[in-house]
Amino acid sequence: MLRAEANRAFRPESRCLAALQEVFDVRAAALAAAVLTGTIISAIAFAQEPDPFERQRQRMLQRQRRVILNNDGGDAIMTAREPTPEGMLAARTIGLEDTHVDTIFYCTNRGTFSRHSHRSDVSETFTSTEGRYHNNIVGALIEQGTDPLQVMVDWCREHDVEIFWSERMNDMHDSSRPENLSDWKKEHPEYLMGTPDHRPPYGAWSQVDYAEKAVRDRMLRIIEEVCLEYDVDGIEMDFFRHPCFFRSVAWGGHATEEEIATMTGFVRRVREMTERVGRERGRPILVAIRVTDSVPLALAMGLDLETWLSEGLVDIVTGSGYFRINPWRYLVELGRRHGVRVYAGLSDSRIDAGGSPFNRRAQDSYRARAYRAWQAGVDGIYLFNMFDPHKAMLNEIGDPEVLAALDRTYFATVRGAKSRSYGNPEFWVAGGSQWRNVPVLSPEDPMSLAAGESCSIPLFVGDDLAALRAEGLQPRATCHLMAGGAEGITMRLNGRELALESEDEGWLHFAVPDAALQPGENLVELVAPPAHERDEAGGWDVEWTAEAVPQMPWGRTSNRQATVAQLQDGALLVADRGTEAGDYLYFNYPWNAQPDQRAEAEAEVRVISGWNNLTVSNGAHTERVTLYPDHIGTYYTGLRYDMDTTDAFHTYRVVVQGDDIRVYVDGELQIDGEGAFTQPANGRNDVRFGAANSPSLGEALWRAIRLRTLGISGAQIYDLVLTVRFPGDA
Repeated sequence: MLRAEANRAFRPESRCLAALQEVFDVRAAALAAAVLTGTIISAIAFAQEPDPFERQRQRMLQRQRRVILNNDGGDAIMTAREPTPEGMLAARTIGLEDTHVDTIFYCTNRGTFSRHSHRSDVSETFTSTEGRYHNNIVGALIEQGTDPLQVMVDWCREHDVEIFWSERMNDMHDSSRPENLSDWKKEHPEYLMGTPDHRPPYGAWSQVDYAEKAVRDRMLRIIEEVCLEYDVDGIEMDFFRHPCFFRSVAWGGHATEEEIATMTGFVRRVREMTERVGRERGRPILVAIRVTDSVPLALAMGLDLETWLSEGLVDIVTGSGYFRINPWRYLVELGRRHGVRVYAGLSDSRIDAGGSPFNRRAQDSYRARAYRAWQAGVDGIYLFNMFDPHKAMLNEIGDPEVLAALDRTYFATVRGAKSRSYGNPEFWVAGGSQWRNVPVLSPEDPMSLAAGESCSIPLFVGDDLAALRAEGLQPRATCHLMAGGAEGITMRLNGRELALESEDEGWLHFAVPDAALQPGENLVELVAPPAHERDEAGGWDVEWTAEAVPQMPWGRTSNRQATVAQLQDGALLVADRGTEAGDYLYFNYPWNAQPDQRAEAEAEVRVISGWNNLTVSNGAHTERVTLYPDHIGTYYTGLRYDMDTTDAFHTYRVVVQGDDIRVYVDGELQIDGEGAFTQPANGRNDVRFGAANSPSLGEALWRAIRLRTLGISGAQIYDLVLTVRFPGDA
């Protein structure tokens, strides 16, 4: 197929051969400067005569890693087919031997600090079969003389697959799942960021504070035990699950110089230990890290990437996770400066397609993500939270030449959020988003353009359309814009205005000439249509009726078995029938209302039972309009109107502006909340309807939802997508 020089330039083999001597020189000098096995190695002697151990390290580093697959260990504790090694392997591993996966990073951390699914005399071995872990086979494997990590090591050795053990440095799943909390944490609450009743504003209360020597010592012992007891090729310190490491950061500050030095000292101790154990066993133990792709953001967290890499404490760096901060070129250049291998971390989007023709979780999206990472110069692809060993993309994304001729779908944003969620750096660090250099745009996080206003959105791609066409392929590129109020909107790509080809169901489709697109960064400029006045008679911006379950850009906030969303008799039944954590169901629309402008949300509802909500948020303030069988009210301010909400469908209109909220029932004002719309929205800007919350129950039939913001019109931009298709090969 395709053999263009442009594609060969970012194949791992060509880069690796061309840069081998440079990498060796940098690594030799860095490692010579590090404190290893308690002595300082002479840099001059080391550079002149690298010992066999270091030559072996270089051979290991140059090993082909087209795709690294991170397995979170759920196969042993939740999805094993039967309580045997074969049963565990059948869940996620068997089949990988015929793919681009050259390396497995196997994680045995069980959602907390100091609890794992491998045998250990240091950490707690997780053998519980209660609740969601009823299928946990760790205990059965141990009785058979093995454990999940040993099973994975044995399989990798048999199939010539590289094996790393991966440790999550501060997993916080136990903050919402009390059954995961380790005994060590229960015995040492003084080492945690807070308590369930005294939660820090960043990260989670259950995370450990690495300023505590006991925390660092215990983690070092856990890592050392694995290096001593298991024949792994390397270890990974996963600093992205979850990236909050110091109490000072959890409570709103940035890591101090002392804390930064403390964490660097810990990483030095890990490197010293892996060098000592590696020399004792006669084979190096490589050290990998997964981190945010930003030196200043990492430093605010307490992670001094520049020092770690310059001292040769790390061999492999993977960037990205819940969010990305920079284009891939940033991390590649950082790694090249220090002779460290760099991998692009691709994890599950968690942005649901919701009926959209373009799906961030689809194979063509992963192709595009991998292709633009290869184009930026990464050494390979790293997959996180991808568990199906039979996915076709595992035979595609590890080779840019294979990808070159396959359909690809690029998104302006695949992962990331503006709202305060895991996808926002400010969930973890105060002011963390200040370093973000890639856009955040999705149906969950749209942007508003005032009438006549313009914006520029960077779009990163891997494609050189002219080069592809020169190879005999017939690529066709199209830009797709999901927008509201966008009739007459202008789109330019790298300064060239694009022609509108068609529009359907909220999407505008623009043809992209070959010359308009370039590999790497492209700039998309959008100009909203001119202003025109709108008033109440001007109709609704958004109108959903119960002909179908709400689709994109509507989002859905829960999908538990105890919740129901079902069309019946011309309405949508939304029901919360469970009281466990996560048992609630809401549909939300990101309307991007302006706090100083009037905004209206109207719902036709018949309550069946319990507690139901119509929630409005405008970025500044939020309020839940509660719908009970015998009354309606405002959740935060306690205003109330008694009525029978179950006798028929009633129309509830909520009007907000400034600090005021008013609720009309069937056209009559029944709740006048002048000055009562004051609950902080914490950045939320949407309308939600649905049933109850985790400890409560609720059911209602929803027949219609209508939304509008009055005043000067503009455009709502929900998504930006670029597709590259090869219709000539179909």
